[in-house]
Amino acid sequence: MAKGGQTPNPASPRMQAAWKLKDSGDVLSARREAERILADNPTPEDKAQAEELLRRASTPPALYGFAILAAVLLVLLVVLAATRY
Repeated sequence: MAKGGQTPNPASPRMQAAWKLKDSGDVLSARREAERILADNPTPEDKAQAEELLRRASTPPALYGFAILAAVLLVLLVVLAATRY
């Protein structure tokens, strides 16, 4: 089992290219390549790795909740400060 941050051994040259894109910082292109691989009826190994790449390259949904909470608190503080004067 790979540790966090390590790239698993790619099953095909296309997956190698997708992982290299992700490792170099081009996450958008890596996600697109993984989606293309999934659309082309891949082998089970490629399918599992493409899904893993997509999972690692996506934003966790909880992050959006924290961002909304921070925005609400900021607006609340501004409203409280404005009503005080």
